[in-house]
Amino acid sequence: MQTINQVMTPDIVIARPEQTIADAARMMAKADIGSLPVGDDDRLVGMLTDRDIVIRAVAQGLPADTPVRDVMTGTIRYCYDDQDVAEVARNMAELGVRRLPVVNRDKRIVGFVALSNIAQADSEGAKDAFLRGVATPH
Repeated sequence: MQTINQVMTPDIVIARPEQTIADAARMMAKADIGSLPVGDDDRLVGMLTDRDIVIRAVAQGLPADTPVRDVMTGTIRYCYDDQDVAEVARNMAELGVRRLPVVNRDKRIVGFVALSNIAQADSEGAKDAFLRGVATPH
């Protein structure tokens, strides 16, 4: 069995709830990513995507110094670092998501798993389940 901690990306960029959305956008640009986990210390408290910034802030006329907490998604899906890759791939397919934050059993952020991580896994079942789920039109 291959576990998520064997395929995840451990080097992640984390936004803080009190940071401004302008700071978070710069972090996304620098790392060339479209989403950031939001952590209070190392506890996962939300997710912020480029879409959140556009729809919940820019389109609403909010200023660039708006705190991340005001536009982030507070309900987050995540997986555990010791879960089976195939199990997580099936879950991601069912949810229709392309990436998930990874937490340990103490719910501390330890990484991120994305389509590219699953595609490189040694689990054909995981790849098939995941690709079927994310490639299906919504």
